[in-house]
Amino acid sequence: MKRNDLCMRTRTSLCQKMPQEFGDQVIEFHRYVINARQKITYELSQIANMDEVPLTFDVPSNKTVDSKGVHSVTVKTTGHEKTHYTVVLTCCADGTKLLPMVIFKRKTMPKEVIPNGVVVHVQEKGWMDENGIKLWIDKVWSRRPGGLLRKPALLVWDQFRAHKTETVKNNLKRIKTDLAVIPGGLTCQLQPLDVCINKPFKAFMKDEWNKWMMLEDFDVTATGRRKRPTIAQVCQWVKKSWDQVKEEIIIKSFKKCGISNALDGTEDDAIFEDNLMGESDVDDPDAPNFIAGNSNEDESGNDSDASTVDYDFLGFFE
Repeated sequence: MKRNDLCMRTRTSLCQKMPQEFGDQVIEFHRYVINARQKITYELSQIANMDEVPLTFDVPSNKTVDSKGVHSVTVKTTGHEKTHYTVVLTCCADGTKLLPMVIFKRKTMPKEVIPNGVVVHVQEKGWMDENGIKLWIDKVWSRRPGGLLRKPALLVWDQFRAHKTETVKNNLKRIKTDLAVIPGGLTCQLQPLDVCINKPFKAFMKDEWNKWMMLEDFDVTATGRRKRPTIAQVCQWVKKSWDQVKEEIIIKSFKKCGISNALDGTEDDAIFEDNLMGESDVDDPDAPNFIAGNSNEDESGNDSDASTVDYDFLGFFE
């Protein structure tokens, strides 16, 4: 191998090269957003992005420290690494962060006292669906600054099927919200939350979980195993982590995606900037690299098939 200048490589995550037709869709999406903003002068506080983020109750690190030569290392968890829930995040181009919504996998609402500043929803699979979207519109989107006045707004989100039902589109149209739907497979380039907001949020969530795991006072199950965090604790982590995400990162992320840039072209260079996250931001080696992209999301909330060539976003603006 050395003679042929070869080396062993380890698979980490799938990286997809962008086909030419995807590049064309990026251009068409940018053109659509510019035309929409020229037709209706949206305030930056009324240009928003919403995304569903799948998380788990346990967030163990993929790395640890132990003595050399040890072949097996125990990582302490509560055994709920695969027990998932969904966090719905929404932010605006001026840096405003709307209330996070948390969707838990259960049939009844929890009896625990939920911290203020978090909206809780339940669904049998812990995923977003049309009913969840309706609740989000009523409890989060309609209550944004300017929402009660029904200011014209532009909402950017992905092609998840619950985002595109006629009922959802009509409900948004009723409150003067226009849609810009990101083509399948391009959230890694066109969705602000995916580009550089979800990563620090997940890192903050992991930090909260690590702090909780280090507590000496905890409840155990009948078999002596540590109980998973309560719903109230998870909601508190979500609120605290979301509060820690900097407004500056949100503003830059919208410009990186070509959504809120100045219409005179003076901020177009922001689309090609790579280093959007400052040195003081959390750098989590275990967190997914959203800038590199993860375009095929599962059913918990995001893209449809990345191979689908679809210009649906062109038909949502009137």
